[in-house]
Amino acid sequence: MAERGNKYGTHRVIEPQGVLTQAAHKIDNDMTKRYSNEIICDVTALNVDSASFTQIEEACGHDVDKIKDMILSIVNERGKMQNPVTGSGGMFIGVVSYIGEDLKNTGLKVGDKVASLVSLSLTPLKIDEIIEIHPEIDRVDVKAQAVLFESALYCKLPDDMSEALALAALDVAGAPAQTAKLVQSGNSVLILGAAGKSGTLCCYEASKRVGPTGRVVGLVYSEAEKKDLEAIGACDEIILADATKPVDVLEKSLAANNGNEYDISICCVNVNSCEMSAILPVKDDGTVYFFSMATSFTKAALGAEGCGKDINMIIGNGYTKGHAEITLNELRENPKIREMFDSKYL
Repeated sequence: MAERGNKYGTHRVIEPQGVLTQAAHKIDNDMTKRYSNEIICDVTALNVDSASFTQIEEACGHDVDKIKDMILSIVNERGKMQNPVTGSGGMFIGVVSYIGEDLKNTGLKVGDKVASLVSLSLTPLKIDEIIEIHPEIDRVDVKAQAVLFESALYCKLPDDMSEALALAALDVAGAPAQTAKLVQSGNSVLILGAAGKSGTLCCYEASKRVGPTGRVVGLVYSEAEKKDLEAIGACDEIILADATKPVDVLEKSLAANNGNEYDISICCVNVNSCEMSAILPVKDDGTVYFFSMATSFTKAALGAEGCGKDINMIIGNGYTKGHAEITLNELRENPKIREMFDSKYL
């Protein structure tokens, strides 16, 4: 029988010793090593975290060949897809090729198609070939292998939608599921980056939760994004603004909420320096949910302190109970969102 590894994967850590795989600089991605409490998958596609892909794309001058080289360089150096600038990863879809003896009773079998629900920033990954880059949707088609530890989260891909559609939605599953927990009837909610994958799903989930006495306002950067979001019909109002300019965002967002501050804001923007745009419009004792991996804890904490905001700030956790089911059901419930995802992310 194969050797048993650590539940959280520390047996794969090369350096520095004593940390988990997410914090490690380098992990072991040797797929010939088989542990009794690991699952190994043949990976077909990576959905790189939006903040990470944006940073890589800009650093490479939007040159696809350079993007390929950078991704391969990161994985070859670290044993995982973890952007050294943003620290974030993404997720994968693939086919189960090995299940350790200790995990035989999970209901999973070799040949099942799965999506990982843990970050690539902690997942051992070995890329044999990058087949194609899809910059417009942050997806990388690959021939690769990846390890899921005993503690890892994953889900079988659904039969009623394409792999690409499921991948796009599950990549941001934590955001709408957390929105479902946070938003209450009658709340006023501001969503920054409202036309992206996570933003669109958050708008829809928030609109279900606030009811007829609540209000959902979406903030987008361009007229094209505004038009896309209007087609969904999940926002009471949509405003155009640059989320890196907090004073402008504050003025426009308050005007869209009858001059009142918000109960909740949700930041789904994938660029730096949007913390104060999410903080300023929120009332004391309100909540700011930072889903974006571009968020700076320092800027958020010191910025809130500096402007005298006594608010609750939540760092986006990619996992919350039932997140996969909630997100996939949103696509089933709302044909307009599904149509939008089909047109953008396939």
